[in-house]
Amino acid sequence: QLQASGGGLVQVGGSLRLPCAATGFTFNYYVMGWFRQYPGKERQVVSYISSSGLTTYYADSVKGRFTISRDNAKNIVTLQMDNLKPEDAATYYCAADRLMQTMREPLGYGMDYWGKGTQVTVSS
Repeated sequence: QLQASGGGLVQVGGSLRLPCAATGFTFNYYVMGWFRQYPGKERQVVSYISSSGLTTYYADSVKGRFTISRDNAKNIVTLQMDNLKPEDAATYYCAADRLMQTMREPLGYGMDYWGKGTQVTVSS
């Protein structure tokens, strides 16, 4: 299971940190990612990180502002979100899969594990 937390209300330009704790599977075998979903819209990948932590991906819209990291000793993946913009307001979902390719699938189709969403609200 994946348990995400850290969502909340923040002002434009502020920061939030979204940790996601994993249990029940061998964390360091899995690619970990974050997706977000706007109301009425499809879920989209925001960022992902390889099992080793050596490879990361960021959507163009968050490059330079978001940082993904993982602690394989603690089974946690974290999305640090800085300089938040109104368009970052969404529900964020933690995800895990054995294959990096799955992170690139539309909607994250076939993902092994999804966490429950955590809401991020950005006020101007």
